[in-house]
Amino acid sequence: MIELLAQSVEWWHWVVFGIVLLILEMTTGTFLLLGLGVSAMIVGAIDSVVDTSFGMEIMIWSVLSVLALVAWFRWIKSNTVSHSGQSNYRLDTLGTVIEDIKPHDRGKVTFDSPVLGNTSWQSTAKIDIDKNTRVQIVQVNGQLIEVEPYIQTQG
Repeated sequence: MIELLAQSVEWWHWVVFGIVLLILEMTTGTFLLLGLGVSAMIVGAIDSVVDTSFGMEIMIWSVLSVLALVAWFRWIKSNTVSHSGQSNYRLDTLGTVIEDIKPHDRGKVTFDSPVLGNTSWQSTAKIDIDKNTRVQIVQVNGQLIEVEPYIQTQG
């Protein structure tokens, strides 16, 4: 089988293979097949200029594909936490009350890590929470964050 491929695969087969991969990429939208398709087209271009063996073509395509995947995961794929100071907050994000919070009234909390890009937020609570009390997020309601006292569990 490999011998048959080695004898019958021409440079334009690589270009067509690359185009097929690019079309498949358009249907998935992941950008992973983009690197594989471009790598196949580069192999086709190299093979059209320099007559290479099928084994060498496979090796070049493999190396270029791995490099494209490494580049995708390292530099191109967006991180879950941006470098602008925003974070993906979680309900267990902790903070400290810096202005007393009364039921159905606003107070202020400073969180240990940024919540939606800021560490200080106007907050509400269903109970009285005094200044310097450790709290955790219960819910985010627009520009207000509902908190409750943090109760540390023994683990």
